[in-house]
Amino acid sequence: MLRDYEAGWQGGDAQGLAALFTEDGFVMSSNRSPVRGREAIADRYTGVRGSLHLRAMAFEISGSSGFIIGGFNYDPGKGDTGKFILALRKDESGRWLIAADIDNSNSR
Repeated sequence: MLRDYEAGWQGGDAQGLAALFTEDGFVMSSNRSPVRGREAIADRYTGVRGSLHLRAMAFEISGSSGFIIGGFNYDPGKGDTGKFILALRKDESGRWLIAADIDNSNSR
């Protein structure tokens, strides 16, 4: 999941990023209004591109739900510049999708 998210971000693939989410998924970023649904998520991610590195700190799966708690940065030589929680849900085919991406920066 994290490597696919990084690849979509680094390649500027807004549609590919949106496809990692459930149909009714949320993106809740620092200092921005939440967006819901794949179309709105693709719009939010249009134009993003560049280095992104995600690091899992903890994760858990129970049945068809799960979560990943982690940190992120935009420069692999630096420490985390922010943190995130991904709420996950397994679809009917068994594929894990993001139901909610909640992130914020470490800056004040």
